[in-house]
This record gives sequence, structure tokens and C-alpha cells, in this order.
Amino acid sequence: MAARAEAARRKRLLQARIGAGVAVVVVVGLVVWIIMATSDGGSQPVANPSAGPAQCDWTVEYETSPSASPAASLPPGIKDVGLPPTQPPQRGFQVVTLDTNHGVIKMEMDLSKTPCTAASIAHLANQKFYDNSTCHRLVAEIFALQCGDPSGSGSGGATYRFADENLPKDKLPAYHAGDVAMANTGQPGSNGSQFFFLWDNSTLPGNYSLFAKVFEGMDIVKKIAAGGDDGAFAEQAGGGHPKIEIKFKTVRAGPVTESSSVPAPTAAPLSPSAAPPSGSAAAPGASGSASPQP
Repeated sequence: MAARAEAARRKRLLQARIGAGVAVVVVVGLVVWIIMATSDGGSQPVANPSAGPAQCDWTVEYETSPSASPAASLPPGIKDVGLPPTQPPQRGFQVVTLDTNHGVIKMEMDLSKTPCTAASIAHLANQKFYDNSTCHRLVAEIFALQCGDPSGSGSGGATYRFADENLPKDKLPAYHAGDVAMANTGQPGSNGSQFFFLWDNSTLPGNYSLFAKVFEGMDIVKKIAAGGDDGAFAEQAGGGHPKIEIKFKTVRAGPVTESSSVPAPTAAPLSPSAAPPSGSAAAPGASGSASPQP
């Protein structure tokens, strides 16, 4: 009987200790649940999103035939230099140097804003895609000089398309002097190889991925703009070929750096430009748009 009483006492003691342990676990779990439930729907930072790679989807529109040479199996004006990386860096800055027949233009890309666009531009540049190409279109009404088509026709480009990034739809004006944005076909997610420089504040809607800022050589862009255009696209998409030809001898993207190379602004920004008159030129684009394009 004494042994049974001692065994019962030990059993009660063990059950009490187990019960206390379970209670502690439940309380701790409840506290953690309360903290997570009141932390604004999971907005608690788990990791710095800018530190990881971006995920870029390249939509291939033209594929070369294995039974023919790449040039023979692609439409006229389309140039295949492969695809950019699908997971480019998502932070830092990268300078693109455009050596033209009028001098050097330098623009800087902020990878935290447009990682995929920057990856595409850098890939095309370093694959010599833009070498020996010209800026084929000048649209004075919207202050845009359009480039990036190796065929010079306005309908050429790379073999792939990709999504929009950094659309300045909440800004007025959306684009300022020195900005560089992607041309598209008039449809979302139709970026290719073509881009355009802005030499003044533009009344364009914010439908074009803003990916770079010119910090050297804007005088060259303004020089080409001052020469005017031949009106070749006036009835179609607006503007025409620049009367002063500008040609890229080479275009190269430099390394990704932690700090920006763009000097701090020393003057107030220009005031917004007046809206173009009714019937003015269409926005920059590439061939195949629902709206008229060169």
C-alpha cells in the first residue's frame, strides 16, 4: 500500500510538470500569434527585397530556325543576340556609355527601379546590338529622340519583349529633360530594344518605362533636336528622321556600382512645357502598335 501511494504521488507530480510545460508552450504560441496578427497583415520585413535578385520574364517573339542561319530565319530588322539573365541584380547603379559620331553620351540606370529594363539594355549593349545603329525618329512636339533599332527603319529590334517598370503615371510632367524611357507598341508589356531621349519636359502620358537619366552629353541630343526632322513619319506616327544624323559607334554598359555617378542637381528643374496642339504626333513606339508607329 505504501508503494502504491508513493507511485500515485509520483504520477501526480509528473502530470503536473507535463501540464505546466504544455501551458507554457501554449502561452508562448499565443503571444507569437498575437504579435503576428497585429503586425499589419505580414508587412513585417522578413528580408530586404532589394538585396535579392529580380525575376524577369522575357517573352520570345522570334526564334531562329535550326535548319537555317539566324539571319535568314528572322524577319527583316530583327536581330538575335540571345536573352538577358532572368535574375539580374535589384540594387545599385549602372552607366551606359554611347559613343556617337557627335561625341559621348552617358546615361545612368537605377537597378532598384528598373532591374529588368536595365538588364535588357546592358545585355543588348554588351552584345554589340546597338553598335553602328542610328536614332531613326525625332518628334519635336513631345521632345523625343527615338533610337535603338539596328535596322534604322523603326520596325526592327530584339527577338523578345518584356514587362513595364517604373511608369511615372502619378507625376506631372511624367518625363523631364534628360530622361530616357522605353518605346513600346502602344500595349502594356511590349518593351523591346527601342528607347527615346527627352530633351525637354514632355506632355507624354506615363505609359513608358522610365529607366535612365542622361548626365553627360545632353548637348548632343539638343543639337540633333535643333536640326529638326524630315517629316517622314508625319502622317503615320509623327515626326521624321533627324536631319542631323546621329550614329552610335559603340554602346557599352559598365559595372554595377553601389553609388550613383549622376552629379547632384545645381539648378531648379525646368517648368512643364505647354501641351502639344491638337493632332500632334503620336508617342514613341515600335512597329506593330495599335496606334500608328514608324
